Amino acid sequence: MATTLDKVDVVTVGAGWTGGIIAAEAAKAGLKVVSIERGRERGTEDYLRVHDEYRYAIRYELMQDLSKETVTFRNRRDQRALPMRTMGSFLLGEGLGGAGTHWNGHTWRFLPYDFEIKTMTEKKYGANKLGKEYQLQDWGITYDELEPYFDKFEYTAGISGDGKNPFAGKRSNPYPTPPMKKTPILEKFEKATSDLGYTPFMLPSANLSEAYTNPDGQTINACMYCGFCERFGCEYGAKTSPEITVIPTARETGNYEVRFHSNVVEVLHEGGKATGVRYINWMSGEEFIQPAETVVLTSYVMNNAKLLMVSDIGEMYDPETGRGTLGKNYCYQILPGATGFFDEQFNTFMGAGSLGMSIDDFNGDNFDHSDLDFIHGGSMSLTQAGLRPIATNPVPPDTPAWGAEFKKASIENYTRTLNIGTQGASMPHRDNYLTLDPKYKDAYGVPLLQLTYNFTDQDRALHKFITEKAVEIMEKMGAKQTVGSNPITDYDIVPYQTTHNTGGTIMGADPETSVVNNYLQHWDMDNLFVIGAGNFPHNGGYNPTGTVGALAYRCAEGIIKYSKEGGSLV
Repeated sequence: MATTLDKVDVVTVGAGWTGGIIAAEAAKAGLKVVSIERGRERGTEDYLRVHDEYRYAIRYELMQDLSKETVTFRNRRDQRALPMRTMGSFLLGEGLGGAGTHWNGHTWRFLPYDFEIKTMTEKKYGANKLGKEYQLQDWGITYDELEPYFDKFEYTAGISGDGKNPFAGKRSNPYPTPPMKKTPILEKFEKATSDLGYTPFMLPSANLSEAYTNPDGQTINACMYCGFCERFGCEYGAKTSPEITVIPTARETGNYEVRFHSNVVEVLHEGGKATGVRYINWMSGEEFIQPAETVVLTSYVMNNAKLLMVSDIGEMYDPETGRGTLGKNYCYQILPGATGFFDEQFNTFMGAGSLGMSIDDFNGDNFDHSDLDFIHGGSMSLTQAGLRPIATNPVPPDTPAWGAEFKKASIENYTRTLNIGTQGASMPHRDNYLTLDPKYKDAYGVPLLQLTYNFTDQDRALHKFITEKAVEIMEKMGAKQTVGSNPITDYDIVPYQTTHNTGGTIMGADPETSVVNNYLQHWDMDNLFVIGAGNFPHNGGYNPTGTVGALAYRCAEGIIKYSKEGGSLV
């Protein structure tokens, strides 16, 4: 028997970046907010002495417990989907801060092209550039409309950058803190790309170049360049994350509470309105109902979509007919690039998650695609993130995978290897989508989410083109041997790639083609909001966090407006 609790103004499902932003803004406006978080409380004091690569980077201390909930996967509809039993291609966060705790800190704004991709692509290249099986659509909002929210997120997070990307959308303000250190490795990339006629700039970073106090009064410290960012929390409080910014801001109002070890299993609704959520405290086994005036789904891409599905909210996407929107347009990323082996040695151990230089010359529609069989592209970067010794064993091709020769080559090349990586954009395809698994259930008796996904011809063509550009740059840098990324065939969920999953709860201007409007308000229930990278109708050539943060601030504005006026916000 579930215990019904006192009603609150706003309940969020999850307490990461999006949940924290909603909580901070709504609580500052005087609304009573509760976040339901499946993981535990944590903060910088929990990250002391965390430079344990095996515990955190290999055994995933900060990640979701897959024994309780996971996803099933298949490449094609005619295959049987099986559960993901261990972490692989992407790493789902859990606990206060969510994936915002263990991220690297790359903080980008999607390009103006991204938000109007269908209109701009068709205007320049015609309506049949990719083919009917690709489901391009505009976002229902433009870059210029979203720019103030990008600015707000960056000033909350204190992002470090140089503002020298000539392809970026217009900014209302410079970055709040200067760029990170330009190391000899980055200078090598800068010279090579400049010599080739490209335009390098410092990667925008949430590992701060200097101490900073944000507009809410929260202080973020200066990066120590220790090299333990991705998969780790920052004990210095120098990597911007929700638990040192928006969560403290929300708590200081006295209007905010987080319930830990609690997994939401259903969004409750009646008469076209969300009435609250049902959750289970997995430590005690107790079941609770949290009534709320407004329900906000702020968990990860997978869970937001799953909760709508199991709660029977919205029309499920059908790849056969193309009808429905829930689960549609799941996208990922591709990772073209090149590895260079050098005679000279580099300091590859020290670094930071977002210490890097980039070029955008081959991102978005920044180059002509008229004679190419793909659209979009990706940001190309050389990062000095810190190479940890267990997972980093760079060896030239044809080196044995184990034994004395492997060890010798690994030691030799550990400080003599550099990598150029690209976050390649992903276009929505009819056969890539999310749904509920008909067989497997989680620890709470709820169906698992089923992922059907494979690389497309668009992906393979983009990957080949960008890899060739990366090889050219690496050779210009003076590598004695350059190895381009292997061509991609079928998507493999086993090796890690990126935690940059998008789609499934997409935004837009039309309820026939989207789940939420441009305030991320559900078309079918005006007091239900869904926030995250799941809102992206396609995936761009960047990390999604900066764009997610901007959307969250716009959504927060909408929630506060809704609390006063009600009704649809568009």
